[in-house]
Amino acid sequence: MDKILFGDNQFFAVNHMSDEKARAQAIRFKDNSAILNLLDYVYDIGIRTFMCTTHDRIGDICDVIRANPNRYDGFKLYPCMPYAHKYNNAVAEMGILGALKKMMPGSLLGTMARGGVALAMQDYIGIMKLLVDAEMKMFKGINTGVIFLQNVVTDLMLGLGTNDFFTAFAEYVKKEYRTEPGFITMNLPMLGSTLENCGIENPIICASINKIGFRMSGGKYRYEEVIASNRCRVIAMQPLAAGAIPPKEAIEYVCGLKGISSILFGASTKAHIVETKETIESFWAK
Repeated sequence: MDKILFGDNQFFAVNHMSDEKARAQAIRFKDNSAILNLLDYVYDIGIRTFMCTTHDRIGDICDVIRANPNRYDGFKLYPCMPYAHKYNNAVAEMGILGALKKMMPGSLLGTMARGGVALAMQDYIGIMKLLVDAEMKMFKGINTGVIFLQNVVTDLMLGLGTNDFFTAFAEYVKKEYRTEPGFITMNLPMLGSTLENCGIENPIICASINKIGFRMSGGKYRYEEVIASNRCRVIAMQPLAAGAIPPKEAIEYVCGLKGISSILFGASTKAHIVETKETIESFWAK
């Protein structure tokens, strides 16, 4: 994995600290051209991995990347799924059949038959495979080095103790998409030990890691122990704790943790992007 990853929260009005900033970002990035303009800048300054949700508009971005392979040579997308709001909105706009036809791979009849059998048998692993296939449709032909399970599902299954789900997800994305599985969580210590018990060696885990323990279930010091153990490849997200920590102080802390593989950040301006990138590179060099 690259050391620095760029995220998409700012594109889709996600701000964990300020609703006002979220609304402003929604207005700024209401057109795909604004998103592409910033991604072009990110690519041009040397950040070559975009970690994104499976929001409908990401499909439009994928179309542009596919149509311009020379422009985006070496650009990787890391899909994070599922994007729950997308399913909600699709059913509201098109009804259940319309949503299925739009999202599910293959024939509608075949997909419904597979899904119906899975539901009837309460086969949550079968349903998982259907949804992964549905979400990956938009990324066909795109370089996707890691496929991530969103924390809304990761932490639900973690709490339910359904360890076979994690094993099945990891095996499915490796076999069907020839890529690595990744897991987003709000509880790094618990997930790390669970994946280890599942036989998933050196897993890729993305978790909130910051100086003040923001969204770090289990506590900051327990996180530091897991990171130092080097038993998993850790991606640190939300290093600035949604703006609660000054950038240099925040990044110095995360870069000082031995065992961090990558840092994921999002920003809505070119100035903030280059400043964050240079600060990360500076502290990691030390």
